Amino acid sequence: MADAVIETDRLTKKYGTKAVVNRLDLTVPAGEVFGLLGPNGAGKTTTILMLLGLTEPSSGSARMLGLDPLRDPLAIKRRVGYLPDAVGFYDGMTGRENLRFTARLNRLDRGEVEPAIDRVLGEVGLSGAGDQLAGTYSRGMSQRLGIADALLKDPSVLILDEPTTAIDPEGVAEILRLIRRLADERGVAVLLSSHLLHQVQEVCDRVAIFVDGRVVVSGRPGELAARGAGPESVEVGVADETDLGEILMGAAGVRRVERGRTPRSWTVETDRGTTARLVATLVGRGVKVIGVHRTAEDLDRVYRSYFDKERSHV
Repeated sequence: MADAVIETDRLTKKYGTKAVVNRLDLTVPAGEVFGLLGPNGAGKTTTILMLLGLTEPSSGSARMLGLDPLRDPLAIKRRVGYLPDAVGFYDGMTGRENLRFTARLNRLDRGEVEPAIDRVLGEVGLSGAGDQLAGTYSRGMSQRLGIADALLKDPSVLILDEPTTAIDPEGVAEILRLIRRLADERGVAVLLSSHLLHQVQEVCDRVAIFVDGRVVVSGRPGELAARGAGPESVEVGVADETDLGEILMGAAGVRRVERGRTPRSWTVETDRGTTARLVATLVGRGVKVIGVHRTAEDLDRVYRSYFDKERSHV
């Protein structure tokens, strides 16, 4: 891609004879949210460390913003924001004071520091908590402060390693909305490492499933789900609060039906590729269908199927 900001070519990291990252080919353009998805120990964090120049690859190469992480690590760090899995701040300092410390480490212009801190605190929803001690922050607030810390240098690339771990559902939703907004409004490329496919599907433009150091499949979340085997789960929204159980169970390919998570919705497990026929059946029976989408549980199943398939070959 001409506008690629992250590129790897057969990037490999071995410890002894074990390949933790195995011949990784990756391309991420500006403004895209790319999900690097896999279980703990799959090689995601090692990949990030190589991209940042914090560990040396055994073979292959990486480019960040056109720069070689091994030759230009400081130039990369000035333009790339990074939120590690275990983010840490000085508990006895306020959120604002922690950001001032980061600004000094990054040698930001003194005249621009306070406006920049105000800006990033506002972006992550911590304007009212910037003068509280970081030690009083919840896990979600600490993660948002970590994102503010990464944004302080106005990066072109943002790398987030498991940013939603141990956060309550409301906090997860806030962080995911923030990630999507950064990509859409500021054109920031985001590399999002996670093992929670059902959370990141809402924000990722593309995903790569990582198993034992190797990308086994990549593409848009919907495309990955379409490649999966077995039944799929869809949620059907209708205009009226009508009991559709009998109609749905009578449709071709339907295996299971239950009430959806929202009013006037139904969750239907159906044979793959039969959703269009299901909708046609409903319309033919006079039902006003207002929406149909794949559920997160179905994408979880796809993720597990790839993981189980790869592990069965080991």
